[in-house]
Amino acid sequence: MDRSRLPLNALRAFEASARHLSFTRAAIELCVTQAAVSHQVKRLEEMLKVSLFRRLPRGLLITEEGLSLLPVVRDVFDRIGSALDRFEGGQAREVLTVGAVGTFAVGWLLPRLTDFASHASFVDLRLSTNNNRVDIAAEGLDFAIRFGSGAWHGLDASELFVARLSVLCNPDIAAQLSSPDEVMRHTLLMSYRSDEWPKWFAAAGVQNPPSPLRGMVFDSSLSMMEAAIQGAGVALAPPLMFDRQLAAGTIVQPFPYLISTGSYWLTRLQSKEPTPAMDAFRAWILAQSQSQVARA
Repeated sequence: MDRSRLPLNALRAFEASARHLSFTRAAIELCVTQAAVSHQVKRLEEMLKVSLFRRLPRGLLITEEGLSLLPVVRDVFDRIGSALDRFEGGQAREVLTVGAVGTFAVGWLLPRLTDFASHASFVDLRLSTNNNRVDIAAEGLDFAIRFGSGAWHGLDASELFVARLSVLCNPDIAAQLSSPDEVMRHTLLMSYRSDEWPKWFAAAGVQNPPSPLRGMVFDSSLSMMEAAIQGAGVALAPPLMFDRQLAAGTIVQPFPYLISTGSYWLTRLQSKEPTPAMDAFRAWILAQSQSQVARA
């Protein structure tokens, strides 16, 4: 069929008539006469050489041919509607899908998203969280915000900022810690990175730390910190990501010693051509991260 001669009005008349099972009610919806709707449906039937409806005294009965055509027509019009809805203020809206480490998403990104929306109102952001294990291609992500060294095969990585770690615990446990050595008297809450606590003990000048280390292992700093708040032990986590809890006093940083084991990075597939939404988000988050570094 010549696409330039697609009977769009007839297809719209058919879809509305199938929904209402009435030419009259379809005509009211489409703001045309009942005769016009009937004529358009008849035109489509003649083009397809099938009957789409059985005309009854009190309405319409859709035929098998009509039933087979209806979902296709509805899908097409839904897609057209969705595409038109994307235009706002003379600019096409874009969906941007971002995956982020849960700690970063909750502790740093979410409080700033209102600012991003004001800078890029044409972007519809879709945010998912993970525990730093992510497959950008398989999950269909435009960006993934990850913690580490920045060396990931096939990815373009832009450093956001270093996330330094320190001992964090609830006020009751903090009151029992007069020196870094006393941390060892409590349950250690740790990530799957086994080098973090040894590095902190070394930075704090702790002599003869336990080896091997024993404690609770978490795949997320969010769950680790919840355990710390509830008094399960002493955590090693980035204070920057928990500044609200620190300000509220539910978490305390008893010692000033900080260690660095990596940074947060904005990553994307090198093979993916950046879209305007991706360019807008990258420019915004890099500016925000530079501001964060300047305040540190």
